[in-house]
Order: sequence, then structure tokens, then C-alpha cells
Amino acid sequence: MILIFGGTTEGRKALLVCDEAAKPYYYSTKGDLQKVESVHAILLFGGLDEESMITCCKENNIKLIIDAAHPFAENLHGNIASASAKLEIPVVRYERSYPEHTDDLLWFDSYSDAIHYLESNKIDNLLALTGVNTIAKLKPYWERHNCWFRILDREESRAIAQANNFPCDRILYYRQGEDEIPLFERIKPQAIITKESGDSGGFNEKADAARKLNIPFLVVKRPPLSPSFISVYGENGLRKEIEKYVPGFFDLRTGYTTGTCATAATKAALTTLLTNEIQEETGLTLPNGEWIRIPVATTRFSENTVSCSVIKDSGDDPDITNGCEIVSTVQLCDTHKGVRFLQGKGVGTVTLPGLDIEIGEPAINKTPRMMIKREIFKVLRHNQDKLPDGNLKTGVDVTISVTNGEEIALKTFNPKLGITGGISIIGTSGIVKPFSSEAFINSIRREMLVAKALGCERVVINSGAKSERFVKQRYPDLPAQAFIHYGNFIGETIKIASDLGFKSLTLGIMLGKAVKLAEGSLDTHSKKTVMNKEFLTGLAYESNCSERTIAAIQEMTLARQLWDIITTQEEVFFTLLIKRCYDACVPLLPNGKLTIMLIDEDGNIIL
Repeated sequence: MILIFGGTTEGRKALLVCDEAAKPYYYSTKGDLQKVESVHAILLFGGLDEESMITCCKENNIKLIIDAAHPFAENLHGNIASASAKLEIPVVRYERSYPEHTDDLLWFDSYSDAIHYLESNKIDNLLALTGVNTIAKLKPYWERHNCWFRILDREESRAIAQANNFPCDRILYYRQGEDEIPLFERIKPQAIITKESGDSGGFNEKADAARKLNIPFLVVKRPPLSPSFISVYGENGLRKEIEKYVPGFFDLRTGYTTGTCATAATKAALTTLLTNEIQEETGLTLPNGEWIRIPVATTRFSENTVSCSVIKDSGDDPDITNGCEIVSTVQLCDTHKGVRFLQGKGVGTVTLPGLDIEIGEPAINKTPRMMIKREIFKVLRHNQDKLPDGNLKTGVDVTISVTNGEEIALKTFNPKLGITGGISIIGTSGIVKPFSSEAFINSIRREMLVAKALGCERVVINSGAKSERFVKQRYPDLPAQAFIHYGNFIGETIKIASDLGFKSLTLGIMLGKAVKLAEGSLDTHSKKTVMNKEFLTGLAYESNCSERTIAAIQEMTLARQLWDIITTQEEVFFTLLIKRCYDACVPLLPNGKLTIMLIDEDGNIIL
């Protein structure tokens, strides 16, 4: 069993992750003010001291604690550390993203240090954005100086302020979405104090407003956590730790893409090249901004180069590249600037247009290239003193290779796409979710059951995070549980929605899957079906497209090229494509309303 300590944004995210398993777990908060939307969570209200925490863990057979509480909940963090140590239960800390400690802000280890600074610099008008629970900590200051406190507009907060005898005429109430600058201009504080609450606490907005008005901005650093805590920085990292410490909680394990593995290997190799220190693991940032850790399998030194390898773990997805050794060899080069990708053995070479990669280049897709370049720049900046003349524009040559990649590629569609000699390094999200099994379809049903239990009348199904991000903007009032990923199982997902009696279903789809669905393929996985150019040619004739457009369709490599091929005057083609998708799906939802949204590469939606 899992026990989550929440009450925060991170707590809500942890709920969403654990709800995917459709199994019971415990969720504890100090108060009952946070709205908790979960079917499977067993809610615990009220603070737990060390003794009651130990009792709770023993009675409920807790195997893993997830600390997603506020970074300044010092007593709670301490109790978790003590209780978990005595019971030998691992603790995963769901961390926030924190801004850099820039020199233009004033950083303090404690409130007493901050008060000393305020007194020494004769600050007599302070705006405190540190929260109602810090009124007592700043009392030595506000008893002698003018001080404004911004707090939440609720009775619990007012009671705390009143108990500390804070002047009620100096209380300001937080209004969600309110611009900080008008408030700062009205109060005209000599300084502003806040705490290192992280990006989700609105830290950057406060700091930016203070910078614009040239107001000194004091920050109390977050207290340190137990070194035994295992830190994660997002949903993917949390799920991986749950899979590790509570095996079987999720029916299927997630994995990482070849792009993520290549990025990790590259970062480890460059770090080792510059520091001469072998990396057992390396951290990197996924496209969604989450920071994760990846183990490094091997490190090899050659003259002027370092090679590191990562073993690809696809989780429980039957991915043909699962277990592959992905190697990155890195070398500094003074004949060019920036990053240059060189051809490696086992990675394909692009021979046809339309793949967003120049002909003759190694088949490393756009997102992995972006990830690799970003991590290279981080390493160069961090180790600038070790570069020739400290030059951040030093050239870096990267050679990605895949052991047995040539043989593996023969079992893929790469030859048909004009990619010869190896596999492609791919990945949009950086994460492999197990789409190709009965268990994944069962997980879709469980997510639908959660949405139904929460009273949702509409579900919005998408292939993944990218399309969901765009479609969510059309349904801002729907809860997160109403958005469900179908992966490739469009037909199965619609059938489940129909079985459960949903009144409305929106299908968000991008062009690569839409061209398959329009032909009637309700499972759009590339292992099951490929783009049929003859079908699309027929659709183009039916749409009265020009001969030039039809010829271009017959020569294209990827479906997304249609966005460039179809002219503005021929956009009836996309309307007809959506209609064919609708015709394929609507029989599966006989008692509900179906809406289909075709999404282009920039997030524009065609209905």
C-alpha cells in the first residue's frame, strides 16, 4: 500500500499518477480544504505526528511513502523522515521546480537572518508574501515596523492572523490571477519578502514584478530534506519509483524512448570527457520540462573521445528496440561551432525527403536532436572553465550508434520510409507508455470509470500529451480525469465510452493517425497499419485537388507533409478526411455525440 502526504499541487499530480493503477492507496492532508478528486484514494484528514504516522503505516501495511507536501512543512518532513527510518520504508519526495538562485535577489537561510537584514537596512515598510503561517516567524519585525501580509481569503487564515494579534488593517487577500504590479505600486513597499516556494507557488511572477519596480526582493530558502528521500520532479519519475518499490501496483511498466536514451548517453559522455569522472547515472530534462535520472551502462575512453552507453528499457511495451545498447561518442571540435551529428553504426541514414531531416543525415528525429543539444549546452555552461579558452561555442561532434541496429531495422518500416542501414532515434515525449497490450486497454477502461464516477458527461480522448495539450484549451472546465490517452486503440476506447454511457466524446487526432483512421483502421499502431497513399490520392480526387497536389501526395513520405501539400483552396480535403474518420467511429458510439478535432503541428484545430 502507498501513503501520499499531499495538500499541494504536487499532491494532486501524485493522485493522478496513482489513480492510473485503479487500486486503493492512502492520501493524507492536514486539513480538508483541498478538493480531492479521486475514486481510489482513501482520504486521511488531520496532522500526523511521528507516533501516529508509525501506527498508520503498520496498520495499513504501507510499503512506500510519497512526500508531496509543501516544501516549508518542516515538522511533517521531519516526522516522515523519522517514521520511515524506524520502519525502513522508502520515501519518494515529489519535488517542485525551483528557480535559480540569481544574484539580483537576496537569499536567506532563515527568517531571523532576513529580519536582521531588514533592521540593518532600515526597511520600515515591508510586504510579506510568505503565507499566513509565517506571521509568527516575522513577529519580531512587524511589532516594530509597518508590515503588510497577503494571505488566503478564508476563515482558517484569518483565525491564525487574529491569534497572533496581527493588525487586521494590514491584511491583504490573495486573488488568483491578479497581476502583482498594481498591488506593489499601491503598497509601495521598501522591500518584499517571500519564501522559496517554487514555480508552482508563483515565485517567478512575484520576482519579475519586483524587478520591474526595482524593489528589493528577499527570499527565505526552503529547508533541507532528509538525504534518504528519493527526489522526483514529475509524474514520469514518480511512476518509475512506484514501479520499483511497489511492483505490481501498475499492471504495466513505462519505459524510455531511444531519443531519451541517446540524450542520456550523450550527456554522460560529454560530462566524462570534460571532467574525467565516470557517470553511473545522468539527469536530463524531458520535453515537458520534467527532470529524470537515467542509469549509464558503460563508459569507454579513446583518444580525444568518450563513449557512453545506455540500455533501452521500454517497460512492458513490446518494443523491438527494448534492451538495445544505445551508444553516444562525443568529441570536441575546433573547426565548427555548435553540435554536429555524425553517422553511427546501427542508426539509419535518411535517403528520402519529408522526414524533417536533411537527406544524408543520421535518422535522429527533431525532438531527440533538441534534447541532446539542450543537455550539451548545460554541460558546456557548467564546465566552461574546462573548455578551450572557456569558449561556450566550442564545437561538439556527436555520434549515436546502436548495437545490432542494422538487423533490428529490417523488422521496422524504416526501409519503406527511405531510412537505410539502421533504426531511427525517435521520441516525442521521451517516455514509452505500454500501448500494445490487453492490459493497456484495461487501463483505459479504469480511467473511464474514474471519469464516470466523478460525474463527467464528456470524455476527451487523445493519442498522447501533445494533442491533449492543444485540445484541453477547448475544454478548460473539464477535470483532468476527463482527458484520456487512447495511444493507438481508438476503436476500443470509443467502445468503452459507449459501454459506460458517456453522452459526449471528443476525439483529438493528429494527421498521422487520422489518415489511417479515415480508411477504417481503428488500431493505428505502425505495427498494424501504414499510411496508404492510394487511399489519400482517391480522397484528393474526390476533393477536386489539382494534379500537382495529387502528384505530390504520391511522392510524400510522411502524412504531416499534407499540411504543406494541400493548398488553402483545397482544404475541403481535410474536411472530407475528418468525415471519413467520423464515419469509421460513429457506429461505435450509437447513443452518444461524437466530435472529431483534427490538430495540425502548431496546435490549430479543424472541426
